[in-house]
Parts: sequence; C-alpha cells; structure tokens
Amino acid sequence: MSSSTREAPSPWEAQRSFDELGRPLRDLTFCVVDLETTGGSAAGGSMITEIGAVKVRGGEVLGEFQTLVDPRGEIPPFIAVLTGITNGMVAGAPPIESALPAFLEFAAGCVLVAHNAPFDVGFLKHFAEQQQRPWPRFEVLDTARLARRVITRDDAPNCKLSSLAALFGATTTPNHRALSDARATVDVLHGLMERLGGLGVHTLEELQTFSARVSTAQRKKRHLAEGLPHAPGVYLFRDDRSRVLYVGTSQDLRTRVRSYFTASETRSRMGEMVGLAATVTGIECATPLEAQVRELRLIAEHEPRYNRRSRNSRKVHFVKLTRETWPRLSLVTRVLDDDADYLGPFGSRRAADKALAALHDTFPVRQCSGRLPRRPSRSACVLAEMGRCLSPCDGSVDEQTYAAMVRRLSDTLLRRPDEVVESINRRMEALASDDRFEEAGVHRDRLAAFVRAASRTQRLSALSGCPELVACRREDDGRWAVHVVRRGRLAAAGVIPTGADAHQYVAELRASAETVAHAPGPVPAATAEESEKILRWLESPGVRLVDVEGEWVCPVAGATRHLAVHDAVAESRRTLVPFEDRRDLAPVHRPAR
Repeated sequence: MSSSTREAPSPWEAQRSFDELGRPLRDLTFCVVDLETTGGSAAGGSMITEIGAVKVRGGEVLGEFQTLVDPRGEIPPFIAVLTGITNGMVAGAPPIESALPAFLEFAAGCVLVAHNAPFDVGFLKHFAEQQQRPWPRFEVLDTARLARRVITRDDAPNCKLSSLAALFGATTTPNHRALSDARATVDVLHGLMERLGGLGVHTLEELQTFSARVSTAQRKKRHLAEGLPHAPGVYLFRDDRSRVLYVGTSQDLRTRVRSYFTASETRSRMGEMVGLAATVTGIECATPLEAQVRELRLIAEHEPRYNRRSRNSRKVHFVKLTRETWPRLSLVTRVLDDDADYLGPFGSRRAADKALAALHDTFPVRQCSGRLPRRPSRSACVLAEMGRCLSPCDGSVDEQTYAAMVRRLSDTLLRRPDEVVESINRRMEALASDDRFEEAGVHRDRLAAFVRAASRTQRLSALSGCPELVACRREDDGRWAVHVVRRGRLAAAGVIPTGADAHQYVAELRASAETVAHAPGPVPAATAEESEKILRWLESPGVRLVDVEGEWVCPVAGATRHLAVHDAVAESRRTLVPFEDRRDLAPVHRPAR
C-alpha cells in the first residue's frame, strides 16, 4: 500500500462544518468504502482482510484507496471461495494497526458512504476502539437504506448492490473485492442522487430525511386508526368487501396504523394497499410475543396479498431417512408417525435439494426409489460404479455394514453434523486450491443449506418434544409477562397484574391454556416460524423458566455452532452479485488522474 495519495483539496473542508445546515450535495466530499472480512462479527473475532474506498465530489473521483489486510489467522474456506482472497494473498500485507489509520487519513473530512453501512462502519469502529484510536465524527450515508426509500419493484427486484449497479448502469460490476464494490457503490450513489434531484432533494439534510411522498387520498384515511388502542397487538387492513389485505403487528396499534397515512411509510406496495383499504381491525394482545404469533396465524389463515411471507406459506419440504431394510434419503412434504428421522422443514424445494446433495456427497446411501429385498436381485447402478453408493442391490455390502453407515447418518441429522461439515470443507479446500471456485461454491451452498436445516431441526425438535414449558420475563413496565408453550406452540399468554398472587395467576393461565395434542415431527403443533419466534423469546435476556414438563435440551455438538460463518457469507452474498459473476480485480492503490 502506498503511503501517499494525490487528490484535490476539498473547499468544503475549509469553508463548511458538519454542524452547518443545508449543505448542497454538489459541494460535499464523499468517501465510499467497502470491506472484506473473515466473518460477520468483529466482536466475535472476525477480521478485516481488505479495505477499498473511493473519494468523490461533484461527480468527480478525487482518489482511490485499496489495501489487503493481514488477518493474523487462516481465512476460512468459505470466505476464500466467496471473495477469492486467499491466505497467500494476505501474507505480508499490512496489519489492521497500519491499514486503519491510513484509511482514516484518506477519509478525513468526508461523509462516509457504504452499502449496508452498519456492517462496514461497525468493523471500522470496533478496531478503532480496540486500538484506542478516537473515531472521527463521520456522518454516514447508507446507500442500501436510501435505495429502499426510492427504488420500487418496477425499478429493480431488490436493493442488493448487484441489482442497483445494473439499474444505474454502473461501470464496475460488484464482485466481493473491496475496491470493485466501492466503485460500484459510487455509481449507485450518483444514480440515487440524480433520481432524488428530480424530487427536489439537493442537500445532505434532505437526502438523510427523504421519504416517499404520500398522496392526499392516503392522508384522508387517517381516521381509520382513530378507534385503535395504544396497546400491543395485531392489525388487519381490509378492503370494501372485508377481504384481508395486510396483517401486521405493533407494540402501539394506533401509532403504527397512523404511520401508514403519513410520510413515515415509504414502501410503494403499502401505498397501494392503503389506497384499497376501507377498514382497519385491531386485536389487542397481552404480550408482544402473542402479537407476533397471532400475526403468523392470521397470515396463514387469510393469505393476504400484501404480505409477502403469505405466499406459499404452506409449501414446506423435509428430508426423510426411511425405516426399511435398506434405508435411503427421500424428499417429502409432510411428516408421518412412522418413527423415521426427518430434517427440516425447508421453505423451498431448492434448499431441500441442496441439503440432500450434501448428505449424499458424504454418505454413500442408496439413491434408488422403492423398497429393496434383503437379498441382492439387481446389477450395480452408475452411482455404485462411481463409488457413491454402497450398492446393496447387487450384494456389494452386507446389512450390518450398511446399517452402521445409516446410524452415522442418523446421528448426523439429529445430533452431530461434523462428518458432513468436515467432508465438504475438505472438498472445498481442494477445489479452491485448484482455482475451481465455481465448483467449490456449489459445495459451499449445499453445506450451508444442510447446516441451517440441521440446526433448525435440532432446536425445533427440542422445543416441540416438551409437553409443556412455562416461562416469564419482567417487562419494561415492571410487570411479568408469562407464556405457556405446549409442544412448540404458544398455548397461552398473559401479564401478571400488579399486586396479584403470581403463583395463582400462573396456575389459572395454565388451566385456561389451549390443549395441544402430540404429533410426529420437529414442529408438529405449530409452524416452524411460530416455534422459532418462541425460541427467540425463550433465549432472550431475563427469561426465567417456571416449569418444564419433559426435557428441553439441544445437543452440545449440534449444528448451531457452525452457523456463524454461514450467516456471514449469506449476508455478504445478499448485497452483491452471484459467485459466477465475479471478476478478478488486481490490488491497486492509486489517485485519480
């Protein structure tokens, strides 16, 4: 990394201050930054591997900054596959103690810009604090957040950096390299500014506070919120034929519903929905968790056209390990009471197929359909010839050997995923070392799908296996919220009144709770989404278990411990282009000419 950067001085730095109001955008200097990291959390130990930044003012590039950073440790195979940054590339690169001050000097006096800014700025601030280095009082602009206020579905399918770069004709394709992504973000920033300029937005203050304009017709419907209470609950927008258009939840029903008729509601879809709404119904709930669960159930019941998650909400898939003489893995859409092992549920067939492929890559279980007799009666299939099946059909394996492999597979599904994780990681490392990143990416996605499904199955099975669980938490107003959960389903919710006998209240709540019958599967009595919301509440700070019938435990060596790196990769990929669109970008640090 060069220690000098030629750039034109910023007149704004000398003439204006950040506290001055009404600063024209054309006079401001922006530093657009992007980072590559070894994971998703600096506090969790993830390190920066690359910093890229572009300084611009008035549409002109003033300078560029790029450096690889030595993370002082091995780059996980997942990250190497995603970014193309390898351990060899960062060997000899400056440490963060040198790279960070050089970047801060480059960005001094600028408005800091990033796509999904909390991620990049969070990493930078973390290491500044770690080095006991004062953090400059940057004003921060998030192009992702701004795009969500401006871009409609008619413009782009989403607000990922790749989609916005295509929309605005960016000269650089984002490719998970820091400088390339920063260059693409510059073009996105300019495209957003140009669009907002036509709406009368010309200053930084106007840019930061911009929200979609609300029509007069929308404002006239504010009276629909007047009958709602200032209390937590669920609200339902209905049209003139009483059909449910949208279901939402809030801690303050009246305030939230009123926001749909003001400038604070910026989603274009919601504007269309409000235009059709004739009434709003509110349902008070004892606790926020009850409101969230009621929302899920109402969405499943009514399938409102303006709730995205209502689409295909009942189409789930499971991977099943069959119970027969020669067990196999099968993709199914429902759980039976057949004592089989199930992995899921998956929200899409595609995710289920990936997890199934990860298992088949590791365990040579038969993939042919139908039952096989105990004695061989067929010739070997192609998979057997490739060494990917133990081939019970032609007698290549005995029942005991096959059963031992199936027991390992069952243990992988229900308790310990390490065999799949280690096998696919070795395969990815080998492919990445041969620069076969596309193939490695396929295995990365398969492993991620499996790990998420295994973690979900293990956590949901633990909760749904409990006939009853009662827990409470002291809320902000000092009262205790109580929930009765039966087999993963919320059966009752309440708040202990001030001065009431807590034991008697809980006993009465349990007596009046919904009866939930036993059923097979990881989530037999509720949807996976409901049980997961309950789990998040149970695992939140301050929750106390009042009583547990059964055992609520998860395997110590379960899949959840592998989620962190997969979540970091998924978040990074969410904002950028697919792996196959990645282009090579040589490290560079040079001023604009």
